[in-house]
Amino acid sequence: MLNSNFETEMLSLKEKYKKKAVPEMMKKFGQKNKMAVPKIEKVVLNMGVGKRVSGMGGKEREKILAPILENLVLITGQKAVLTKSHRSISGFKVRAGAIVGIKTTLRGPKANDFLERLINIALPRSRDFRGIEEKAVDEQGNLTIGIKEHIIFPEVSTERAQDILSFQITVKTTTKSREQGLELFRLLGFPIKRG
Repeated sequence: MLNSNFETEMLSLKEKYKKKAVPEMMKKFGQKNKMAVPKIEKVVLNMGVGKRVSGMGGKEREKILAPILENLVLITGQKAVLTKSHRSISGFKVRAGAIVGIKTTLRGPKANDFLERLINIALPRSRDFRGIEEKAVDEQGNLTIGIKEHIIFPEVSTERAQDILSFQITVKTTTKSREQGLELFRLLGFPIKRG
């Protein structure tokens, strides 16, 4: 017979939420209805590329952006979109309409699959990883972490990677408080350090 802690670790994120997080959150925060229990709404990945492509022409820019977009599609399983500057900022040498970043938003099963790979495979592979700091969860209960090397994801071939990319991951929840957000992430298996 398997030990119950091991069984919990083997559950998918959706099953962990239903079987572990919902009852624990209802008990801890005194919620009467399981629909009131906070859940993960979406996962947003952002990457700034302004320095890489600033002042470049169309073909040059395409040559640099193509492998970056390809890597993000491999990591997320979804096409990313280019974000453009809304206005000119002379201090940063940015013109209105210039490409400044890449973003993709994951919801539902794609978000769950991505988070499972992030928690169980990617974060443990990152160099000097000791857990996620509590301060990464904001006052609304959303988690934001930075990934310094995209090659921690197994989908990306380290031999084919021309450049090391870094990006930001924001996990948006339906919680209204930091305490509930922290508890939800811990129950779902996120490696958050104890403060």
